[in-house]
Order: sequence, then C-alpha cells, then structure tokens
Amino acid sequence: MTRIDNNPESGRPVAVSVRGLVKHYGATKALDGVDLDVHEGTVLGVLGPNGAGKTTLVRCLSTLITPDAGTAIVAGYDAVKQPRQLRRVIGLTGQYASVDEKLSGRENLYMIGRLLDLSKKEARTRADALLERFSLTDAATRPAKTYSGGMRRRLDLAASMIGRPHVLYLDEPTTGLDPRTRNEVWAEVKSMVRDGVTVLLTTQYMEEAEQLAHELTVIDRGRVIANGGIEELKAKVGGRTLRIRPADPMELRPLAHALDDLGLTGIATSTVDAESGTVLVPILSDEQLTAVVGAVTARGITIGSIATELPSLDEVFLSITGQKASAPQDARPELAEVAV
Repeated sequence: MTRIDNNPESGRPVAVSVRGLVKHYGATKALDGVDLDVHEGTVLGVLGPNGAGKTTLVRCLSTLITPDAGTAIVAGYDAVKQPRQLRRVIGLTGQYASVDEKLSGRENLYMIGRLLDLSKKEARTRADALLERFSLTDAATRPAKTYSGGMRRRLDLAASMIGRPHVLYLDEPTTGLDPRTRNEVWAEVKSMVRDGVTVLLTTQYMEEAEQLAHELTVIDRGRVIANGGIEELKAKVGGRTLRIRPADPMELRPLAHALDDLGLTGIATSTVDAESGTVLVPILSDEQLTAVVGAVTARGITIGSIATELPSLDEVFLSITGQKASAPQDARPELAEVAV
C-alpha cells in the first residue's frame, strides 16, 4: 500500500496555529496549554491514549466549544473571535457517522449544501459530484440507514467536503471499521491531501498514523509531550536494534552467546531469530555498536550482514505515554462520546 510521503516540502505556510490552548471540565483540565502547528496541504497526526484531550482539541478548533484560554488560528480565522467565518472553511468527521439515517445519501449531502448557503442548483451539483467521488452513486437514493458501515463513513467524509474546506478535522475516523473499509477511508484521505486539503487527524492506531501523517503530535493528560516526524520521534526515544546475521548459520548460537557475554551497560540480552538466521540486540550508542562488532570478530565469527532498526511507532508510543496504543478492532461497538 502506498503511504503518504512523510517528508513534506519544508517552508509551507501554517494552516492551523494553536498556542496555549486550555479547556476545563470542572476540576478536570482536558487541555493544559496545547501548542501545535499544521502546515498547509499536510496531515498532522494527533496521538494520545483515551482521555488525552484529542476530541476536546478538535471541538475547540471546530468552534463546537470555547476554550478557556489560549488562541487557535485556523485558515486565517480566530476560532473564538471569528467562529462564523471559520465554519465556512472547515470540515469535520467524528468517530461515528453523523448523517441523518432517514434521508438518502443524496438528500443528506443536498441538505448540508443548503445549510452552507449553496444555491439549490449548486447543492445538487455538489452532492452528485461527491456521491460519484466516494463511489456512492448507485446508493444515492437509498436511506442512509441501509448503508454498510463503510458506506456511512464515506458518506460522512463526503458531507465534510460539501463546502470545499481548506482544513479538515478527522477525529478517529476509522473507529470500528473493518480492514478493507479502513483502507478505503485512508485512500480518500490521501486523495483529499493531494487536492490541497490540510488535515488534522486524531487517532490511537499506529498503522493509521504511519499511513497518513506527515508529522505527529503526542498529547497526554491535556499536554503535548512530543512532536515531530515519525522517524524523528523514533530517534528521540533512543536506542536501536542491531540485526546481525553470521556468514555461517552454525555460528548463530555462538554469536548470541558472544553478545550476552559482552556485558555493556544498557545492552539487553540478545534475541535469536532462527527463522531469519539473525541475532537481535538493543544498543544505545555508536560506541556500543563498535563494541559489539569488536566482540564478534574477536570470537572469530564472520559477520554476513548487519543492520540497525529504529523502534516501531508502537514502541515510541509506549515509551512516551507509558501506555500501549490501541489495536484496530473490527466492528467495535459504539460507545457514548466522552468530553475528553
């Protein structure tokens, strides 16, 4: 599967600028001074465990709630001072489909177009164009309640695009979807970005973040605790894994013993991957890499190949937040939406 280029052209203008955003729910501080930027035509993935503040952030940026402090400038508009203007240039798709199930797909899109002050003709034209783009033309006259979960999600995305938004908020858009439907949603998001739409994506799924995001911001308990590119965050966690393959497969176990006997501080016990004929050993520095190679050659073991691997994004998430990331669950039951 093709992934969005994770190295976007530098120097792009900022489409979303958030500084010191604060939101309280009673004694709970859902957002505690959040700062972030999203550059035009890119995807910012906002990662965090349940209750981290991701949905509250989206609600503030989409003018659904008012922050208690801080500023949020989106597409040139102040989210607090210019909410009416801002609503005309943004789109929002939440965790669950927000379409009217009694209306047909075409009626849903037409209604939203009219609510956005499109003329009757323009609303009909726009609705038909989006039905075709999202492969819903054949189901256009059917009530939305007869749609599959994937069709509803595509209709929801189409609805968010009626007003040709400059900025699109996707709040955990693939929650509860099966793998095939998730891939369809990802393909549509990539298409939107190619068309120049700026996307702020909240997710708990590492695969989704790696597929879609150019940059990542990790929040926990209402605060930003890390940000940067995917590879940059992996490097920040520290540590690499050496994957060493001996030239002689019979040397696999002696190689593992040589690494275990090395005894350098910070090097964990090596792991033998018999299937690939390699030994994996964590290291923390270039000096330790040199020591490992020296110890192996001193034992008379010829190295067939050696490679270094950065930690996975799941490992980064666990290291930064202290929690494991969510794994996608097919057909996850709908839950009551919580404030944070």
